[in-house]
Amino acid sequence: MSAEATNPEARPDARPELRRRGRTRLDLRRLGRAALLGPTSRDRLPDAIGHVAEAHRAHHPDADLSLLRRAYVLAESSHRGQMRKSGEPYITHPLAVTLILAELGAETTTLTASLLHDTVEDTEVTLDQVRAEFGDEVCFIVDGVTKVEKIDYGAAAEPETFRKMLVATGNDVRVMSIKLADRLHNMRTLGVMRPEKQARIAKVTRDVLIPLAERLGVQALKSELEDLVFAILHPEEYEHTRALIAAHAGERDPLPAIAESVRAVLREAGIAAEVVVRPRHFVSVHRIALKRGELRGSDFGRILVLVGENADCYAVLGELHTCFTPVVSEFKDFIAAPKFNLYQSLHTAVATPEGYVAEVIVRTRQMHRVAEAGVVALGNPYTTVPAAEAAPDCDEERVDPTRPGWLSRLLDWQQSAPDPDTFWSVLRAELAQDREITVFRADGGTLGLPAGASCIDAAYAQHGEAAHGCIGARVNGRLTSLSSRLSDGDTVQLLLAQDASSGPAADWLEHARTPAARIAIGSWLQAHPDTVKPAATPARAALSVVGARGGGGNAVADLPDATVRLAGCCTPVPPDAVAGFVVRGGAVTVHRIHCAAVAQMRALGRTSVAVHWRATADCRVTLLAESFGRPHLLADLTEAIAREGVEVVSATVEPPVEQRVRHTYTLQLPDATGLPVLMRAMRDVPGVYDVRRA
Repeated sequence: MSAEATNPEARPDARPELRRRGRTRLDLRRLGRAALLGPTSRDRLPDAIGHVAEAHRAHHPDADLSLLRRAYVLAESSHRGQMRKSGEPYITHPLAVTLILAELGAETTTLTASLLHDTVEDTEVTLDQVRAEFGDEVCFIVDGVTKVEKIDYGAAAEPETFRKMLVATGNDVRVMSIKLADRLHNMRTLGVMRPEKQARIAKVTRDVLIPLAERLGVQALKSELEDLVFAILHPEEYEHTRALIAAHAGERDPLPAIAESVRAVLREAGIAAEVVVRPRHFVSVHRIALKRGELRGSDFGRILVLVGENADCYAVLGELHTCFTPVVSEFKDFIAAPKFNLYQSLHTAVATPEGYVAEVIVRTRQMHRVAEAGVVALGNPYTTVPAAEAAPDCDEERVDPTRPGWLSRLLDWQQSAPDPDTFWSVLRAELAQDREITVFRADGGTLGLPAGASCIDAAYAQHGEAAHGCIGARVNGRLTSLSSRLSDGDTVQLLLAQDASSGPAADWLEHARTPAARIAIGSWLQAHPDTVKPAATPARAALSVVGARGGGGNAVADLPDATVRLAGCCTPVPPDAVAGFVVRGGAVTVHRIHCAAVAQMRALGRTSVAVHWRATADCRVTLLAESFGRPHLLADLTEAIAREGVEVVSATVEPPVEQRVRHTYTLQLPDATGLPVLMRAMRDVPGVYDVRRA
């Protein structure tokens, strides 16, 4: 947890807000061997659990500490004689991990499992013993954190361990909470390892653990992990950033004065708020330096304003923007639109008369707990609701508020990953996508997808392997290609072929972003290699039916004895506004006034010829119809056209592409006013999803 965060006193009779103010602040980064061992020697640790108990009672005054003491006794006795590579007794590691979680506010079950998290892996203690002594929940969490045997999995042990851990996290998110705290303490003590091993562990932490900490909202752990990885993988940039922070420490910091001005403004407005300055961690300073170049004093920290209620957040924002000059581009409202990792706050920046720009974060105290500790701050999401309090229509399945959409997607696609290498590489790619969008299905449901997802991703998210037969989509009511990218809030309707043997095209992989879609498409293409590269046979000619009539219909050009032709590119009909142009041979070609060819002719300096329509109502028009492929479709369409009393001048049916068929009809209508009725009749033919003029 960050240095400025506070924790309640252990006195059960004290009010929560007084306990928060009264207790000495603890900095997780400075808790080392001395804090754990106290004045005792390495061989004797009778008081070590006291630090954990004190931190736990600060968040949970009524917690039963007997369970923790029993877990500590088992952990200490089973690890007795084992030493860490740093030379410390091994028990210092589970104690440190448990203390990290206690400071974040984890409940008793999590801390109990944390004390025991290495016993099954490194000692003679069995899962059955843990279950008998501490219950099923603790046993499940310990099993979830326990690594798989390297002797059984070889080089695949690390990917399979993470797969096992993520599956367990899907059932109980506390598994990952312990893993993150475990990795944080290991990273703190990584200096005793060889440089190459340090780099390997740091890279896995960067690619997998830090993104997981971000997605679970555990910012306190994520920030320190980022700094530790930064120091190992980028030592030169780290030293430069450390020098910048050290130089700033000797200069006058403008942020305390700005914070005092904010306090005065809020005090005068009658808003009860706590205002503190939060120093940036190393990676944050490095990013700001890359973004802004030369740093000023106000760039090394941010101002945090804590209030009681959501409405107070907006009241604070109003006062800040009234009494200071706001930087509009820096405003973000994560209260109305929370991040997918539970994070809520208002972000803004204000300029002072002295020319400093200070970033300000406004949140409630509950939001602050969740922002720092993420899912750890939610307590035990699996507490059973008494039957008397349960809703009468509530089923017995427990609802997990900590299992977000990205985790559900991850658990779905990992089952289809064919081998550990695929799982490992796809997992890293999935975790690298740090933003989500929500799209609405045609049936009213929603889909959570990573930013940049296409209609292909939506198809596999909604239909699974049935999406192999997807042939198109409508986004916000408009027909679009499957490769189209979706935006937050879009409504998508997916069109599936009736042919069960349909399969995805090879180029779908270029547009699929989600692992579930990529794995499913790749598996289908491997199982059907003959469909990846079609045989080099001549393309099948389009089927054409041509009638006997032609000419310019009832269009008349103001040019004596000129032959008039209706342009095939836009097929004008009465009462369209039209223009004519003389072409080779002296004929006049008639276009709709908004046709692209008209603009091209005029750009070339061609003079248009006036054209008008005869009083007769008949006309000629070209229509394009798009449909799913099925037997007897051409017959049904021509029958629908004939029922409207329309003559087919010519018809072309292109070969099917991905189960979609395109028809082009040139039609002679007895009355131009009947065109809308004709187009509706064609759309009503089963399988036809679009009819439009050419």
